[in-house]
Amino acid sequence: MTTLTLPRALGLLDSIAVVVGIVIGAGIFLVPRLVAQALPSAPLVLAVWIATGVICFFGALAYAEMGAMMPETGGHYVYLRECYGPLAGFLCGWTFSLVVLSAAMAWLAVSFSITLAYFVPVSPLLSKLLALALVAVLSLVNYRGIRLGATVQKIFTVLKILGLVIIAGSAFLPGRGQIAIDWSLPAAGLQWSAAGAAMIAVVLCYDGWTNVSYVAGEIRNPQRNIPLSFGLGLVAIIAIYVLTNFAYLRVLPVAAIASTDRTGAAVAERTLGQAGGAVLSLTILLSIVGSINGFIMTAPSICFAMARDGLMFQKLGAIHPRYQTMSFGIVAQALWTAVLVLTGSFETLIAYAMIAAWFFYGLTVTGVTILRHRHPDRARPYRMWGYPVTPWLFTAIASWFVVNTWITQPRPSTVAFLIIASGIPVYYGWRASRKRA
Repeated sequence: MTTLTLPRALGLLDSIAVVVGIVIGAGIFLVPRLVAQALPSAPLVLAVWIATGVICFFGALAYAEMGAMMPETGGHYVYLRECYGPLAGFLCGWTFSLVVLSAAMAWLAVSFSITLAYFVPVSPLLSKLLALALVAVLSLVNYRGIRLGATVQKIFTVLKILGLVIIAGSAFLPGRGQIAIDWSLPAAGLQWSAAGAAMIAVVLCYDGWTNVSYVAGEIRNPQRNIPLSFGLGLVAIIAIYVLTNFAYLRVLPVAAIASTDRTGAAVAERTLGQAGGAVLSLTILLSIVGSINGFIMTAPSICFAMARDGLMFQKLGAIHPRYQTMSFGIVAQALWTAVLVLTGSFETLIAYAMIAAWFFYGLTVTGVTILRHRHPDRARPYRMWGYPVTPWLFTAIASWFVVNTWITQPRPSTVAFLIIASGIPVYYGWRASRKRA
């Protein structure tokens, strides 16, 4: 009996749309306040957005090398399995599937219904029903084919960028952005603790850049398109974020940004008048749809790869004979996301997700060095730029992020690692049951 394989149906533009579409969300409208509170200086505000983007770019280069070398479905589950063994890969897949990706999707779905309340009244019950409906519709789209899901992804990525261009561009219209930006540095100099707090907030806005690696097995010409999608995607995101923050600074002084709950709304209302709120809310809705669709496209791939390795329910490794998609995995993911939406447990899980994610990001990027030493002659269609400085710099920042978060937020950090550790007995139990079968 021939085992079905996923078609390589995603081109370069599709892959870039996954990177940009997942990463750019509502954070760019809300996080600038936190950054301005920590770093009350325009040059430092822009510097932290650039620096964080560059660090993520270095991480993306590492994923690009491994993705081009191992263009398989599953992303960092596959890379960690190859670097550290099947247990490490399983713990990564377990954590991302159970907590990181599912909680993010549930949070985005609920945020969609809350934002929709700007246009129409939404009761608490209706809010949950709308969140469930959004997940169901986008899951159905991706169930019917990866090309259909990719088309939706490109459309909403373009629309969200257009919305951002309208909001940020309005600050450059005559008579709108009239603030003389203060380019001076604070008299007290740079406080590294404050810079760290700002970077932690900005990291949230850049998260999601790894997801395109999950569908490496569905990308055409992966040796070329995986590195390009990571590189071009991250460059585009950094440029959009920096230009948007520059536009904010043309409309509001840093002190005003620090005291404004919703920076994007404040800027849009000043530059676009009454229409500003509607344009902003619509852009956020488009951003959320694009992010959720990107998650649904990519997230089932981790369990798919684990199932194909015999470390997860066999059905999660099934491919629909007609639509050639991870049909059962998409349905299972939608159901688990629905549970998190209905119970509200995503609000708790989201607090644990980021530290767990960056723990595995650091391990994965370190894997580039391990594989280069272990398999020096293995074909590498793309070799990470700046090696060995760039992977070690990323690993150092990731380690600092994890340790600093554990020090400042000990309870959620400890729970995050307990969630990771909970996968250990599951792994050995699964292996034991597989041997008995």
